[in-house]
Amino acid sequence: MMEHGTPENESAAERKMRFLFALRSKGVTDARVLSAMERVDRGQFVRGLFAERAYEDMPLPIACGQTISQPSVVALMTQALNLSPRDTVLEVGTGSGYQAAILAHLARRVYTVDRHRRLVREAQELFRDMGLVNIVAMTADGSYGLPDQAPFDRIIVTAAAEDPPGPLLAQLKTGGIMVVPVGQSDTVQHLIKVTRLESGYDYEELRPVRFVPLVEGISAD
Repeated sequence: MMEHGTPENESAAERKMRFLFALRSKGVTDARVLSAMERVDRGQFVRGLFAERAYEDMPLPIACGQTISQPSVVALMTQALNLSPRDTVLEVGTGSGYQAAILAHLARRVYTVDRHRRLVREAQELFRDMGLVNIVAMTADGSYGLPDQAPFDRIIVTAAAEDPPGPLLAQLKTGGIMVVPVGQSDTVQHLIKVTRLESGYDYEELRPVRFVPLVEGISAD
């Protein structure tokens, strides 16, 4: 028997139904987001010892000391972005590439950056294999965003900052939305939705989360 009493010979259709039910039970109601989550196989992004846990709603370790977020958090962050098919999105923290692959089904273009060259290289290979031609992945210090491509309709940060980073706020279009975990890595963090207004920023606290910290600079690996 697998975790939660799931039979090892569970069919792909049964596994998908269980996966989507878990998302809905956590508050994911956006039909476009659920469709994107259904289309992108998380199993392609989890390798090694934890591959058999790919369809459980839990974070899992990946290379370079990073993690792939639990599917319900990926879906809730995506839902909070309120994406339109015309949007250009910046993702800070490519990681496994799973979040970017979800975004690619919902937005016009996705720029994703990570400080770990290995993660970017492996994600690029996956994006090519999956035919996701609207993702641009690169190695960069995500805390400074991508000023050459700014402004962005949406920004999503998959690592925790003590405060929403100023350079990222500045690269958000008026009316744009940024979703970012805020808080120190060893304490409770909160997922924050920031909307840029004509006169400033509106901040909405969504839920407690736990992410790896946002680190400046480019990693040696």
